Amino acid sequence: MKNLECDPIDQERFKKIGVATLLDLALLLPSSYENTTLSPTPLIEQINTLHVKVLSFRQSPKVLQIVFFCEAWQTNLDGVIFAAKPYHKALFKVGNELYINGKISYNAGRLQMVQPKTVTIINTLFPKYKTTLQNKTVIELMQRYLSIESLMHEGLHVNEAQILLSLHRPSAKEASAIGSFGYSESILKVLKYVEIHNYLKKLSGKKVSFPSCAKLDGDEQPFIASLPFTLTTDQQKVIGEIKRDFLSENAAKRVIMGDVGCGKTMVILASVMMSYPKKAILMAPTTVLANQLYEEAVKFLPLHVKTLLITQEADSQENLADFDFIIGTHALLYRELPECALVMVDEQHRFGTKQRALLSVLVSKQAWHPHYLQFSATPIPRTLNMIQSSLVDFSFIKMLPFPKDITTKVIAKKDFKALVEHLKNEIAQQHQCIIVYPLVEESEMVNYQSIDEGRGFWEKNFEGVYVTYGKDKNKEEILKTFKEEGNLLISTTVVEVGISLPRLSTIVIVGAERLGLASLHQLRGRVSRNGLKGYCYLYTNLAKSERLEKFSQTLDGFEIAELDLAYRQGGDVVGGVIQSGKKLVWFEMANDEEILKEAKARLEI
Repeated sequence: MKNLECDPIDQERFKKIGVATLLDLALLLPSSYENTTLSPTPLIEQINTLHVKVLSFRQSPKVLQIVFFCEAWQTNLDGVIFAAKPYHKALFKVGNELYINGKISYNAGRLQMVQPKTVTIINTLFPKYKTTLQNKTVIELMQRYLSIESLMHEGLHVNEAQILLSLHRPSAKEASAIGSFGYSESILKVLKYVEIHNYLKKLSGKKVSFPSCAKLDGDEQPFIASLPFTLTTDQQKVIGEIKRDFLSENAAKRVIMGDVGCGKTMVILASVMMSYPKKAILMAPTTVLANQLYEEAVKFLPLHVKTLLITQEADSQENLADFDFIIGTHALLYRELPECALVMVDEQHRFGTKQRALLSVLVSKQAWHPHYLQFSATPIPRTLNMIQSSLVDFSFIKMLPFPKDITTKVIAKKDFKALVEHLKNEIAQQHQCIIVYPLVEESEMVNYQSIDEGRGFWEKNFEGVYVTYGKDKNKEEILKTFKEEGNLLISTTVVEVGISLPRLSTIVIVGAERLGLASLHQLRGRVSRNGLKGYCYLYTNLAKSERLEKFSQTLDGFEIAELDLAYRQGGDVVGGVIQSGKKLVWFEMANDEEILKEAKARLEI
């Protein structure tokens, strides 16, 4: 257990209840409290603790009936025990005096306590913990390890430590004020702070810096000057940040986030030039994307930078060590790769952690740690990047080389005729259109048409209609042919990432409310790539959708990430971030940025 000296037995206990730090233990809050304070008068339909004498005892096959006398209340009380055990007979022997605890109610005008429990310690509050350990054991652990001093040692202020401790050892008044998780605003704020403070500490423990395999001091300026366009200020700023990484003692670990169509490819190629003459490698999630990146590299990089493409279709047998820049899909993971000083992953969220790590391992020999850049067109909420920046560095490309002119409209059944007219007009101007369906085959669970049900109408009324979906073995070939010859593509969300269609002006998303805003934004980003006037139609059967209406009012991916966060629980977004699969319970991504800022400032992260 981090930060705690504890014996092997306790270590095993902590492991069982998922506790790795002292603050994990402190945040394991009681689910309720058992109050053994003596009740001076009967509290009806509430738990009471009282001192009684056993007057009579009668046992039938199913029920044990006891009559108690309570001196403090000067009255008799009926005790009822179902499924009585042999020990009850000795416990409730006539003449015995004892303390009992249970809920008091009226039955036929007499006071009654069902299933009375005997109590040995009175006028005390016992926290009840829901864990796999015995409650008594958890209380002992809390008493042994939690104190004002130990909590302050973890970086909490004295008032935070006191509030946290009071949840484990409250006074009767505090416990009744808490009720069943009815925490006050001040307590909630402390819980939010402690949770994010604890999480950031864990993350900073995971941030490992390695000495870089080499300083990369290649000159990217001639390449930038040779481009037939000027890079945006954001592209130049990010190239500068990467350059600083490459010249530092430690290997770069940077995520470059840019909205759809912001020109990440040029940043990738500039990074290759900074790495040259050392080798660089790039892994992309699809063959279409790898091909596209390869075409751009061949088109814009100087001739002396030898570039190679490796996919399942283009699995070159050439000696990889002869090339300066290797681009490929996950087919790269099955090849003997040369030592590369720079590893890049495009659309990094499409690969598993293991695949990304394996690529680094394949190009590393012993203590050789390449510089590592990840690119993503899915902006994440600001709060999330503030948290993750404890692990990696972030760069943002927000400006677009071509300002996007996309009109987004929420449409319904009544608008279908006008939609068909719009598609015919666009195709007449040599523009392309895509219709994205939620399913390939009919389903009773989804009240929208599938590709199978809808394609007949489009094939009958339009020429140059192409159809593909995720499991289609020929999808890459179909997308390629559509790019050159097609008018209308019928598809699932397989078009979300990667393919560049310069003539694409319109995308129609059927059942749009079924998708997250980030996915809708990715799909919309397929249109208007080169400044062409674009249209995105969100088809829904919902009478009204505030979420879709708000989405249609902004084209900014970072704003949309914030909207997405506001419309779904933070836990979903955090899911992949929080180690060990735990979700943040108190801290809310959408609302608690100020608390996060304070935690980062105090921890000096």
